Amino acid sequence: MEKLGSELIVDEIFMRLPAKAIGRFKCLSKFFRDELSNNNFEIMHSRRIISSLQKKLLSLKDNTIVVNNIVGGNLQADTSKTIISPSNVHPSYLRVLASFKGLILICNERMFCELILWNPTTRRFKILADDYFDRNFERNASTGGMYFDDSNDLKVLHINRYRNVLNARVYSRRRESWRKINSFNVTNYASTYYSWSPGIYSGRSIYFMVSNYWFPQGERHMVAFDVVSETFSTIPFPEVLDLNPWQGHFLSIEMKLHVIVVGRSENLYADLFKFEDEAWVKASKE
Repeated sequence: MEKLGSELIVDEIFMRLPAKAIGRFKCLSKFFRDELSNNNFEIMHSRRIISSLQKKLLSLKDNTIVVNNIVGGNLQADTSKTIISPSNVHPSYLRVLASFKGLILICNERMFCELILWNPTTRRFKILADDYFDRNFERNASTGGMYFDDSNDLKVLHINRYRNVLNARVYSRRRESWRKINSFNVTNYASTYYSWSPGIYSGRSIYFMVSNYWFPQGERHMVAFDVVSETFSTIPFPEVLDLNPWQGHFLSIEMKLHVIVVGRSENLYADLFKFEDEAWVKASKE
């Protein structure tokens, strides 16, 4: 009965507390330390926090990393906090590859591309890889995404380009191991002329914007990774006329994939599109 009461406290009270308070309560007993440190609690706590009205904005600046609260869609400037990066790496060496439910996948480019999974709220981090694909690495040539599979295991997708060859692999947080993905059928975008955006998860897929700034200038593509079949595919870009140059930026609104298309014809032009039924639908215009 005592254990049942403790479990109710964990599920109904601690699950609603901020991360800093949870860190303090780990000192209460061995039971609470184990319960509040296990993978399932961390996953459920992050999901509850991400669904609340309060969000956090993390900014990597030249010399600092700053976190602000966003409440009801408004930036709370008076909550600004400066935090230390994993292993105290200088922010200029860090590049964000993906963010997902309060977790951030970053590349420490001081170490070629040391992959780090980081929770800025709790300050906890884990080095996922420092093998750099057997040291085959090009600066600014990797990206990634994150998702939970059907068994609630956190998975990390990492894509790396080296000498016009793309490689993809998936990390299992539960198994703490990597597995190579062999069904990479979008190798047309492996050239150094292409730049891959950070991945964004939506509707059982991770989406990337693939841009070519050189030949032809302004070329854009969208690549989707199906987390169930572990296959890649391309999706059409929204039909945008008379815009040159233009850019596209993914975002998730109410768990739905959106893209902002910004360009210039006579004036600056911006449109918001929502991805529905395998097609882009214009959501609003500014």
